[in-house]
Amino acid sequence: MSLLPHDASFHERVQDLFTAFRGVGVSLSALDVELLDEWARADVPFEVVARGIRRAAESALVDAPEDDRGLRSLYSCRRAVQAELDKYARATAGLAKKVEPQADAPPPDDPHPLHLQRHQKLGAALRKSSREHPGLSRTVERLLALPPPHDFEAAQWQQELAHAALLRALPFTERLALLQQAVHFVQKAPPMSSAARRESLRLHRAALLRRHLSLPAFW
Repeated sequence: MSLLPHDASFHERVQDLFTAFRGVGVSLSALDVELLDEWARADVPFEVVARGIRRAAESALVDAPEDDRGLRSLYSCRRAVQAELDKYARATAGLAKKVEPQADAPPPDDPHPLHLQRHQKLGAALRKSSREHPGLSRTVERLLALPPPHDFEAAQWQQELAHAALLRALPFTERLALLQQAVHFVQKAPPMSSAARRESLRLHRAALLRRHLSLPAFW
């Protein structure tokens, strides 16, 4: 059962998510709160900010020394979140142009929209995993046969599917070790909402899998 009420504020949802990714008790600093206020004023969907925090958390988990993993502060997520805010702004601006085109304006269609760029990056990562881990080749072939996504949600779904399929294709002992590591990270975290706990487990599984296969982040 979630520890957050259904009408939780933007600030409460972000702090709950950050707690899940941080993995230990967290107290927001004055700088963190100021940054959180700035994100709230941007008036974008919570999921956009959450994507940036997750991206920062994955980088911290994969790149940091084993005894010093995890985010140190919410402020440390600012660059990753800003990158997602910028992407969202470009995407929504492009959508507005398509809805209300100007007579003298050039065609607004982007030949390489962001969700297709992510799809191409996913394909490159999958091909790399197939070359370096031949046992994954059949799984990779099936994933590469998926049609290109038509929007951000479809691209995200494909990336989550790739994580699950690659993990399932690993030898049992390797898969079990990664799952146990992911659960260990989540169990160290303080109480959090059920949604944040699920997201935390998904984050750690994906990051540990990519670290195990020496793959870049799919997104």
